[in-house]
Amino acid sequence: MSDVVLSVEDLSVEYASANGPVRAVEGVSFELSRGEVLGIAGESGCGKSTLAHAITRLLRPPGAVTGGAVHFHDVQLPGGQAVDVLGLDGEPLRLFRWQKIAMVFQSAMNALNPVLNVRRQLEDVLIDHEPGRSRAWRRARCRELLELVGIDVDRLSAYPHQLSGGMRQRVMIAMALALRPDVIVMDEPTTALDVVIQREILDEINRLREQFGFAVVLITHDLSLLLEISDRIAVMYGGRIVEYGPAVGMLEAPRHPYTVGLTSSFPDLRGDRRELAGIPGSPPDLGQPIAGCSFAPRCGYAFAPCAATAPALRAPATTPGADGRMTVACHLYDPAEAPDGPPDALGKSLFNLTEVPQ
Repeated sequence: MSDVVLSVEDLSVEYASANGPVRAVEGVSFELSRGEVLGIAGESGCGKSTLAHAITRLLRPPGAVTGGAVHFHDVQLPGGQAVDVLGLDGEPLRLFRWQKIAMVFQSAMNALNPVLNVRRQLEDVLIDHEPGRSRAWRRARCRELLELVGIDVDRLSAYPHQLSGGMRQRVMIAMALALRPDVIVMDEPTTALDVVIQREILDEINRLREQFGFAVVLITHDLSLLLEISDRIAVMYGGRIVEYGPAVGMLEAPRHPYTVGLTSSFPDLRGDRRELAGIPGSPPDLGQPIAGCSFAPRCGYAFAPCAATAPALRAPATTPGADGRMTVACHLYDPAEAPDGPPDALGKSLFNLTEVPQ
């Protein structure tokens, strides 16, 4: 456990509603190593952002954690002692945020205060968490933070509306870095940015991670982006993780039918031209009980057990080259349910993609 900085165990989150609880996150577990980029992918409504807010203790009513644990392994404590994040409250929780784990929110324009300039918003973090520091130190730190993210220090006097989308996102990253946290959670950090700015932001994240050694939880609906930047990826569907493992393995041989559908929905810039097809159907209603696999109604390989029992994450031993690092929640990999393993076509062409002549 010495290399693990954050561990999430069987975490569940519900939202109270007039029609009963909505199970936004159910039984999610993962570990984050120091300096690692863990990507969390899935379509809108699968629970990604709820998970991010839960592990950073930013979840607001009617959302509530109903089960599980989140532990932060602090190298500054004897033996890397684990801190029970869900048990923190009051002043210990306030000090924990930003110093140990920080968050970059989805929309920088909404997250930044429109009536305060960049310097004031950066200084607010430093005043709150470093009250003993001088004004000169805070001013110097603000300049240093902007330089770190590639923004001219002249922009310290600018207001959010005077910055481009990419600059606003860089300011959010600078704020997250202000106290040198061990973990940064990024919720859709490149949403609404064009592909050139997305590339610049991702390069910036990688450069800063290599420089300071913090770990990143990167949340997005764009699996192609995660396959490029992440060390490991967790694919979420219906509030659960359905596939979890190294990004390289997921790119070369996706196991879960949902992951196959995601990887088949974006073009290969170097391969043969082909017709793309989306995943049919709609996501499940998380306010209704789901007896079996939540993806079964949309899956081209569903069979009897899928409608009756929710599959557990397991190592796909029937998959060639499986080494135990990849886990998948699918009955096709359960020897008791599918002795012959998944069909050969799985991982190649789930939705009958056809090549387009050159």
